[in-house]
Amino acid sequence: SMPSEILIKILSYLDAASLLSVGCVNKHFYQLANDNGIWLKIYSSCFQQKRTVRKMKTGQTETGSLGCAALHDRNPGYWKKEYIIKQQAVVKARVMQLVKRVVPYTGLCKHKEAMKASGLSWIIVLKDKHGEEHMLEKGRPAFKDTSVTVLWYSTNWPCLEILSTLKLFGVMPLLPDQSKAHSKGPHRRSLIAEYSLTNLTENSVAVGADKLVQLFSLGPGLLVGLWKEKKEIAFVMASLHYHQLLERSTLGSATVQYALPPNQPVRDDIDPDYGLHGYSLHLDLHGRSCTYLCATFRSLFCRKVDITDGYLRLRVVSLKDSTKHLPLTGTLGLYWETDVFKGTIKNCFMMVVTVLDGTGKPFWCFSAPVYMEPSSEASGLYDCSGPIYTTDYADSEGKVFMEFVYLEETKEYFIVSLVLYISTKKLNNWYGTNY
Repeated sequence: SMPSEILIKILSYLDAASLLSVGCVNKHFYQLANDNGIWLKIYSSCFQQKRTVRKMKTGQTETGSLGCAALHDRNPGYWKKEYIIKQQAVVKARVMQLVKRVVPYTGLCKHKEAMKASGLSWIIVLKDKHGEEHMLEKGRPAFKDTSVTVLWYSTNWPCLEILSTLKLFGVMPLLPDQSKAHSKGPHRRSLIAEYSLTNLTENSVAVGADKLVQLFSLGPGLLVGLWKEKKEIAFVMASLHYHQLLERSTLGSATVQYALPPNQPVRDDIDPDYGLHGYSLHLDLHGRSCTYLCATFRSLFCRKVDITDGYLRLRVVSLKDSTKHLPLTGTLGLYWETDVFKGTIKNCFMMVVTVLDGTGKPFWCFSAPVYMEPSSEASGLYDCSGPIYTTDYADSEGKVFMEFVYLEETKEYFIVSLVLYISTKKLNNWYGTNY
């Protein structure tokens, strides 16, 4: 019942984020919160601070160079949109400067700094069989060289039996510069991935356990930890590779994922082994809070005779060449925590692979949880003084095989064999070849 003029006067004292929140109350408040007079004042104070407010000859006051025509000749909400667009443009320019700086050994830009500058974060939304959604916002990110691992935990998870899907979103604040002051202010979601939680223990891969929890892998990079006694969710962990993560986290919508642009192959009829040499690998093995290995390998190649069963084989570490065997620092395990408990899943870790082609362009990138198992086959390393373990990973684009030896004397794991298998289908699509 309060007159609109009085409400607009009250709203004029609010900042931009509060105005956007008020506009979500109802249609009447939405119209009031779109008032061009209020938003022109906010716009001018933010982007025209160098211009002074001066008296017009007619006795009217003009803010900066914008007169009354800027109010009456514009549709309601015009200056609100202009303010949001310009705010985001300022942050985008800041982020683009960081994105241009490519790290040579990874072929990726400085994502950690760019993500912090943009205010980007990630949330998960659990949907039950009745259509109700449960959102978890406060994920704990751990940034590495080529990936970020985000952990969510709560004491109030929905019952696992009634859950149907889990959605992973990138979240960008509409007003990045005010995101810290308004943690629950206006945001924009971008769908990154969607996973099915129906019959979780049957339709996913078990990748390790300790006394309290058991881990299940859903697709590349997502882990769900279940309490052993209750068979309910303890935590959710996502490991996200930096390659095109900014695009996937910001350019999609709340319902549709961002479609990655297809690679345009460039043919080379001069080189008979085109696409078979010049590869580089950056390998990062970590347990979320600690790093066990961070190494780069260059000049990887494959001969035509080594292309078998639809895969290009790149041997990175050879069992026979002991000079290239790599030690892992620390005790292998994936660290987890909740409000009450914390622990480490032994022999489980995140494997982050970044393969670059001959031009230094990211060719095959992933981040996924893996588990180290005792080897069932005899190794060719006869002088080893400890047990032998293997780790396998496979997706639609390739496979990774690693072999470890545990040295009892130094209590260390050594990588004694590392082989990449890249799908020839991916190779031919990338280079326009026909292997």
